[in-house]
Parts: sequence; structure tokens; C-alpha cells
Amino acid sequence: MRTSIATVCLSGSLTEKLTAAARAGFDGVEIFENDLLASPLTPEEVRARCADLGLTIDLYQPMRDIEAVPADLLAANLRRARRKFELMNRLGADTVLVCSSVSPQAVDDDALAADHLTQLADLAQDFGVRVAYEALAWGRHVSTYDHAWRIVEAADHPALGTCLDSFHILSRGTDPKAIEDIPGEKIFFLQLADAPLLAMDVLQWSRHYRCFPGQGGFDVAHLVRHVLRAGYTGPLSLEVFNDVFRQADAGPTAVDAHRSLLVLRESVGLADLPAPVVPTGIAFAELTTPDAEPVTSVLAALGFTRTARHRSKPVDLWQQGEARVLVNTGPAARRDGTGLAAIGLESPDPAAAARRAEALLAPVLPRRRAPEDAPLDAVAAPDGTELFFCAADHPELPGWRGDFEDIRAAADGAVITRVDHLALTQPWHHFDEAALFHRSVLGLRAQESVDVADPYGLLRSRAVTDTEERVRIVLSVGAAPADDTVHAQHIALATSDIVAAARRFRAAGGRLLAMPANYYDDLAARFDLPEGELATFRDLGILYDRDAQGEFRHCYTQTVGRVFFELVQRDGGYRGYGAQNAPVRLAAQHGARRLTGG
Repeated sequence: MRTSIATVCLSGSLTEKLTAAARAGFDGVEIFENDLLASPLTPEEVRARCADLGLTIDLYQPMRDIEAVPADLLAANLRRARRKFELMNRLGADTVLVCSSVSPQAVDDDALAADHLTQLADLAQDFGVRVAYEALAWGRHVSTYDHAWRIVEAADHPALGTCLDSFHILSRGTDPKAIEDIPGEKIFFLQLADAPLLAMDVLQWSRHYRCFPGQGGFDVAHLVRHVLRAGYTGPLSLEVFNDVFRQADAGPTAVDAHRSLLVLRESVGLADLPAPVVPTGIAFAELTTPDAEPVTSVLAALGFTRTARHRSKPVDLWQQGEARVLVNTGPAARRDGTGLAAIGLESPDPAAAARRAEALLAPVLPRRRAPEDAPLDAVAAPDGTELFFCAADHPELPGWRGDFEDIRAAADGAVITRVDHLALTQPWHHFDEAALFHRSVLGLRAQESVDVADPYGLLRSRAVTDTEERVRIVLSVGAAPADDTVHAQHIALATSDIVAAARRFRAAGGRLLAMPANYYDDLAARFDLPEGELATFRDLGILYDRDAQGEFRHCYTQTVGRVFFELVQRDGGYRGYGAQNAPVRLAAQHGARRLTGG
């Protein structure tokens, strides 16, 4: 089934939008009228440009306030429509979108609406154009798809059909099952969008918060299944109004959009993609740095040992328990300090994981390696983090650890056991894309988004995990596009005794992030903690949370470059990340940066 995207989904000029859509792999586009009006290209030139790019023009949109209006307004509408149909012939577009009227002059008269749409369809037919009538969720008298279909059915015109829009249907909570009662040949077009579940005016919701399928809270796949059962054979087309997408680069946004349709097609049985290969653990986290001393001092204070050196690259392996951190001082190290550049994911089938990623448009990363180096497959996540698929439990496969020469054994008495989770702060325009990427490409489960108060705005986060929670990745987006928190990442390290781990770190010269006394006064009010334990928390900057399943204790190191470490102790079945404490931690980090001039 063909794929299409409305030009309103993307930023830039019409030419830039068309180029981005073609490069991302779309078959066609919907031309949004404002994009054409603002373009210096003639309709003929737009048509030729689309043909050169291999794109069809599947829809021209929109025409508004056509039906059930006074006679003089109808005459003006038909005069306007004639000119638009002439333009569509020049464009090579054969279907026009007509939205249900929001005009205060429109009357609640289905028979009159059918008559006016028949007159419009008569005119359209003379130009070889089809009219797709769509119910806007905020339409004055027609706001549901079944109502729009009744009017189309009453008109009974071969050039008149309906357009179904997932947002307009699902935002109203309408059951899409009755779509199956509409003959497939009368569904002229299908527009798809997801959205977060918000309690707000539906018009503002639609104009600003739509997103691509799989990125919001709607069951778009369920709706599409009903449309397919009705016999629809047209394109799956995206129509997404989103303030972030309209400011982001058109190329990556178009790739993200096409990935969403690939996943959607897979979920409804229209595409046969390589099956997801869910990672089973964190093999390593790789830090790049132009100066290893600051971060290796922190690692040493945490109890890590430099256990191995890469045979051909300036990369050291630091290990404690099953927690492994690579420190890379090679030429790829960023100049703006230490950063989390790559993650090694333990995989039961690295090659299959890479095939899945490539099928879903993840950039496959070329890797310079010596002949004896392990051939690791790697792709780039939306934020640029490199993801390596590492063989797990398959000794017959080449492993990344074989690229390293041992220096010394890890020290005994480890209090850190493994990586608990990784927190990746996304560029502000990649958050929704990142959530879909990790869910669809890696097969991880996405939890609900959480909004956290930052001193300078709101920080939004969403965790993705495997079913056994051996892999936990927290995706977040900073309070504002220019916020420094956009560039901060962190590695959370699991321990069974956070007090011992924190004391050892401090005794070794490490600096823990101090928390305000007010936090501990509030903690004493919320939880009946032993006084001695509360005093220890105050001394070490340990934060505390509790839910019905268990308890969570955590504390933080000072930031080095763009990275900091978190010590985490989970007791019982606690599955969260201490979101209740995040505003205090963020304020403390802002304060620490001001004190150090960072």
C-alpha cells in the first residue's frame, strides 16, 4: 500500500518539503494550499518537480465552508472551486479535500448539504477531479465520520466520496467500527495522525499537538484495520500539525514520519519486516573525552578499575561487577567535554537486530576497524548516540571484549553491580522520534511520559525497557531548546548498599551533589524514616522514594563535561526512577553549575 505525507507536516519551502519526502521514501504527497501559494514555482513546475522526485500528488487541500450555506455564498464557492479545479489539472492532482463547514452561516440541513456537495461534485467531474468530504471534529453541524458518510451516501455522486482522518475520529472517542459499513470505493482518502491524550479544546489540540502514528496515545492501527476491512485501497497518508515538527529540519522529520508508517503497516499486516530483537542487557556505555583524567578520577572513586585497553584504539575499559564503561580519547572525542557517545546492547542475534534497524531507516554506521577487530553492527539513534549490537550468550560469535587486552583484574569487593539505567537527554525536537525509535527498532516497551518541574521550565521524560527490565533507557527533553540540560546525559549504577557506595566514593575524593536541607525536612514529613537513616541521607545527599512495590534510594555525582553518574539502590519491586525527586535534583545541578561557572 502506497505512502503519502502532507506538506504541512514538514518545515521549509515547498521544494525542500518535496525533496525531504522523496528522500525518506514516500510515494506521494498532499499539497497544502498555503505551501503552493508561497512557492515561486508554477503549478506545472511543481508537477514536474514531483515527477522528477518520483512523487505523485495524491491530494490538494483544503477547501472549506462549502456546504449548507446561503445561495450567494454557494455561488462564490463554486466560482472559487472552478479556479481551484483548473489549478489542480495544472498540478496533476485528481482529489481535493473538502472539510465540513465551520461557517456561522451554515445551517443544519443534511439534504441541503448533500445538494451543495452534489453541485460541487458535478463541477469537479468536468475536470476529472474527485471530492473527498471530511468531518472536522469541530465542524459546526457535521463533526463525525458517520454523519459525513450519510451526507455523501445521500448525494450518491460518483465524484463524491469521504475522507477519513484518524485524529478527527479518535479525538472525539468515536468507535471506528462503523467504518466497515462504508464501501471501500467511497473512501477516497485516509489521513493519519496520532496525538498525546490531552484534555483541551479539540481545535487547538489538532493544530499544535498531532504526532506521527505510534508517538501518541491513539490506537491508530485499530482504526486502520477497520478501514482496510471496508476495502480501502488508497494511500496511507500522514497529516500532522505539530509546532515542533514545523521548526525541525525537514529531512529527519520525514524519515521519522516514514518510519512511523512502516511500523504501522507492520502492525496491521501490510508489511513483513525483520522481527524485533529485544536487547537483553547493557554491554557497555562509551564516553568520549578530550581529557580522560576528570572522568577516570570519578570512575576510580566509584570503585571502577581500568581492566583493559583496546588493541588498536585509544579506548580503555573500566569495570566494576557487570558495569562496564569505555573511555575513548580518540580523534572523535567532542571538544565540548566528556559525553556519552555510544551504548553497547547485549543481543541474542546482533545481525538480525541490525537488519531490523536498517529496515526501519536507522542509519547504519560505518566503522573503521583493524582486521582483527570484532565486526560489530552499529546504528545511530535519533540523537546521534551510537548503538552497538553485541553478541550475548553466543561464544561462537565474535565479541567486543575480544578487541581488548587485559591490564588487570577488577578489584574485589565491588559495591556497584551493573548499569541500572541510562538517561539520554534528547535534542528538543527529537523526543517523540526517539520514543518511537527505541520502541520500534529495539523492541522496547515505552512507559507513560512524565513531566518534571525544572527551575527554568518543564522537563519531559519517558522510559523504555525490556519486559524483564534488564535494559532501562530514560529519554528526556530539556525545558527549552537552548537549555544546557539538553546536553546532559547520565549513567545510573546499581548497588545493594548505597550508603557504603556513597561513603566510599566520598572517601576516595569524589564529590556528591549536595541537596538542600528543605528537602530532608519534607522527607521527614512524608515518610516515617528512622532518624539515623535520615541523618545519613542528609550527609550524603541521598534522595528517597517509595511506592506500593518497594523503595528507591539514589544520589548523584557532580557533572563532568556533559555526563554525571547516579548511584541507585532498588529494594522490593520499585520500578520507577525517582521522578518525585527530580525537581530537587535539577535545581541542585543548576546551582552547582552556577557555583563552578559551568
